[in-house]
Amino acid sequence: MFGSGPTFSDREDAGRQLAEAMQATLPSDPVVVALPRGGVPVAFEVAQRLGVPLDLLIVRKIGAPGHPEYGIGAVVDCKEPHVVVNEEAARHFHVPPGYLATEREHQLAEIERRHRMYFGEDEPQDHDHAGRDIILVDDGIANGATIRAGIVALREMGVGSIRIAVPVAPRAVLEALREEVDGIVCLSAPEHLDAVSTHYDDFAETTDQDVVRLLKEARRLTRMIQ
Repeated sequence: MFGSGPTFSDREDAGRQLAEAMQATLPSDPVVVALPRGGVPVAFEVAQRLGVPLDLLIVRKIGAPGHPEYGIGAVVDCKEPHVVVNEEAARHFHVPPGYLATEREHQLAEIERRHRMYFGEDEPQDHDHAGRDIILVDDGIANGATIRAGIVALREMGVGSIRIAVPVAPRAVLEALREEVDGIVCLSAPEHLDAVSTHYDDFAETTDQDVVRLLKEARRLTRMIQ
């Protein structure tokens, strides 16, 4: 489902709109999986409004040399950490020998830190969704490197299906992702996207503390439903 044009007041508003758009296409027993940090407030609203569990998949962007905001790849937290490189994006920059390997180690250290903070003493099986239908949520897609890393990790996990749900993404990236997943819900798909933040009135940084708070609240609400 592709739309065009809306601006979201904040990530919570985007999540509410996504949940409404997904009502008619919801799998029977899904898990909402967020890409932290910015995807967590969006996914929290989706999970609560659809009455399904919330989990995280920690993915770290690899920025271009000298341009850390521009992703040329990503590292994902899974049994065997993966590096997914956006070859088209990487061609626009001179990537020195060893740069990707060095960045991989830096991002793996940050992934380990976040894993301890977000999950504490959880066992690996607490986040194993083999056979489940996954709704993968972020606050937007720029060039697709991060979400592709998430797809790779979920496929390795052996999930039943993967649906992407994002408020905004470039149309060309969505068309390319169509072949990699089982469904896409996107509320705004412009031809050109300079920055995800331009589609939000409030795009304040989501902190680690925000992520921990929302995870605790999601678990509390899930226990109440059960």
